[in-house]
Amino acid sequence: MINVSEIAPDVYRISIFVKDFNLQFNHFLIIDDEPMLYHAGMKNMFPLLKLEVSKIIPPSQLKWIGFSHFEVDECGALNEWLQVAPNAKAVCSEVGAIVNMGDYAIRPVHAMATNETLKTGKHNYRFIRTPHLPHGWDAGVLYEETNGTLLCSDLFHQNGNVTALTDKDILGSHKSSMLEYNQGPLMEYTPYTQQTSKLLYSLADLNPKTLATMHGSSFSGDCSKALRDLDVVMNDLWSNKIKMV
Repeated sequence: MINVSEIAPDVYRISIFVKDFNLQFNHFLIIDDEPMLYHAGMKNMFPLLKLEVSKIIPPSQLKWIGFSHFEVDECGALNEWLQVAPNAKAVCSEVGAIVNMGDYAIRPVHAMATNETLKTGKHNYRFIRTPHLPHGWDAGVLYEETNGTLLCSDLFHQNGNVTALTDKDILGSHKSSMLEYNQGPLMEYTPYTQQTSKLLYSLADLNPKTLATMHGSSFSGDCSKALRDLDVVMNDLWSNKIKMV
């Protein structure tokens, strides 16, 4: 099941719901002078995702392919996109460029240092390095400074085929989803480290207006509070190893 929604100015959420996983995989197409697709998606989803992108812009016009960290739903189909968009470059952290993309990507990537900005036209995307948040040494997020959209990857993960955008609480659903994972092979989905709280509070200080999530509803309520509250939830879930009873 596919749903396409504009969740913020020029940001289109292309969501593919996989019933077997009870999970949405969300990809964000940013329309600007230099269009960007954030989350390249899995290889087996590429034909479907390409079709949906083509309904908005010709895929060959893509200039940037962004992602948080090296994982199949983030960048599995990266090279397929680079082949259909000959002028596109991958966008990732410097660590990601060194340890993953130098061998994986079919052409050189655009490696970003923390607080470096990527100008796509009228929008500026600031890169913020977030090692091990949500997971992975190479992790980072992009923050759109014009309208306040935070492309936050797996943070706020919610299971189910949920609404595209909400201003209602998403932390309850996030916590229940993580408790469900904590019973199986996906336990300890997101580590809680000595840096987690500092990173989440630094993201909260950006005062984002929209949280664009990889799995589940994007959020347009009090985003700063949600990020600070996420610190409490993550500490409970992962630092103290709460189990479902």
